[in-house]
Amino acid sequence: MKQLECIIKPFKLDDVRAALCELGITGLTAFEVKGFGRQKGRTARYRGSEMDIGFIPKIYLKMVVKDGDVEKTIKVIKEAARTGEIGDGKIFISSIDDAIRIRTGERGEAAL
Repeated sequence: MKQLECIIKPFKLDDVRAALCELGITGLTAFEVKGFGRQKGRTARYRGSEMDIGFIPKIYLKMVVKDGDVEKTIKVIKEAARTGEIGDGKIFISSIDDAIRIRTGERGEAAL
């Protein structure tokens, strides 16, 4: 099993979620976060003054998928989240040793 952690633009959340549902991914956790990368934040005008806004709103997605679903899940996320502009996001992949469904006690991929 692999854990995918994705950082995407907020307005792309619905597109990514719909694409994952079509793929059959049934579990996903989303967080509203702020951060910056190569964008280095942005500047905005407020009452005629220019202000530096160091953090940009993003969506942080977390999901665990079966080993056999990793590449197609990554492909779907990349296609759904891509705008072609700086700040489209990142995908991080980690190995998961085990998973347990609390209600039933199922373990491993059966718990997903």
